[in-house]
Amino acid sequence: MTTRVLPAAGGGIIRRSVLPGGLRIVSETMTGVRSASFGIWVAVGSRDESPSVAGASHFLEHLLFKGTTTRTALDIASAMDAVGGEFNAFTEKEHTCFYATVLDEALPLAVEVISDVVLNATITAADVDVERAVVLEEIAMRDDDPSDLVHDEFATALFGDTPLGRPILGTEQSLLDLSRPQVHGYYRRRYRPDEMVVSVAGNIDHAQVVKLVRRAFEGRLADIAGDESGNLRADHARQSVPVQPVRVIADDTEQANIVLGMSGLSRYDDRRFVLSVLSAAVGGGMSSRLFQQIREQRGLAYSTYSFSSGYAGAGLFALYAGCQPGKADEVVAIMRSVLKDVAAGDLTADEIERAKGQLRGGMVLGLEDPGSRMSRIGKAELSFADVLGADDLLARVSAVTLAQVNELADELAGRTQCLTVVGPFGERDFSL
Repeated sequence: MTTRVLPAAGGGIIRRSVLPGGLRIVSETMTGVRSASFGIWVAVGSRDESPSVAGASHFLEHLLFKGTTTRTALDIASAMDAVGGEFNAFTEKEHTCFYATVLDEALPLAVEVISDVVLNATITAADVDVERAVVLEEIAMRDDDPSDLVHDEFATALFGDTPLGRPILGTEQSLLDLSRPQVHGYYRRRYRPDEMVVSVAGNIDHAQVVKLVRRAFEGRLADIAGDESGNLRADHARQSVPVQPVRVIADDTEQANIVLGMSGLSRYDDRRFVLSVLSAAVGGGMSSRLFQQIREQRGLAYSTYSFSSGYAGAGLFALYAGCQPGKADEVVAIMRSVLKDVAAGDLTADEIERAKGQLRGGMVLGLEDPGSRMSRIGKAELSFADVLGADDLLARVSAVTLAQVNELADELAGRTQCLTVVGPFGERDFSL
């Protein structure tokens, strides 16, 4: 086993160890807290699914809590409730995370239970049938929330019928078609220790964490040297032109939900910090261009913001607004105008400094609890096989210049825009 140490925010320490077989453990000690957060990150998400198993990653997130070889679903819930713990899981395009936050004295129980859930799930046919109904309800709930649905539809318009373009939840039909052997086989193929990262933060001792994880993973760690570099996804270049430049989903809603954007940056692109500053200046806060022009000056929307996502070899940058259907054309026009002005170099040095200050403040405030720190270091290790200290992250944001932001804004403006609208429009033409 090898271990590396680096400083963390507030005088804490981040330690990274690699166990035999490639299982990585990252931990961050936090003084002055009485809790600990434990997570297991698995490098599998909806991007890894073929059409025949669409939705399987998220389905597994549900199924793994239904029971293991030694615990029923009630046993799992009772064990965590008995210590006042919080536990849950979530699935993204490229990873799944199972986690628990407990009092520091209950960390051994959290490690044991979450590891059991991830490693020893039984996935019975009866559980598959029961939980299928639950996920179908989740899909229905998403379809009833147009502000959520429009983001899935935007990904489909941008990336098409590809793993990145398909919804994480899958579809009603894909869930109905999934069989127990398919889901169980997917679980056995993808949930391997060399594709996992264990992250822990709070009032913890790294050596104790390693000991607990070794015990929980007993029999699963190959007696070979671990891979120091981790298992990163290939960063192949991908098509940057939207598959469907304009996508309108007719829905009987009181609002039009709009997303306008384009392809963005891979998560491995060094300019991702520049993109974060650009996004904050465009639509990241109440002083941003988008918020001021759409909400404050014209009162056209209650919610409006910009966002970006980076994946291996692909990414997106977009603007969102929810407005009255009759105001949709005006809102889209303002969105396009904001992007055009920013691409022309209209952002000021003051706007960039405010954006950087917002990002720095958000980073620091986001490190106030063990759960957020566990998430930060776990996702960083899984995505980059490296964890930057908080000071390094703050320094990278501070180093972004107005010239870099202008250059990136101009580059993104040269990419084909993609517009997605969910609302009561029928055959309405929103062609750009």
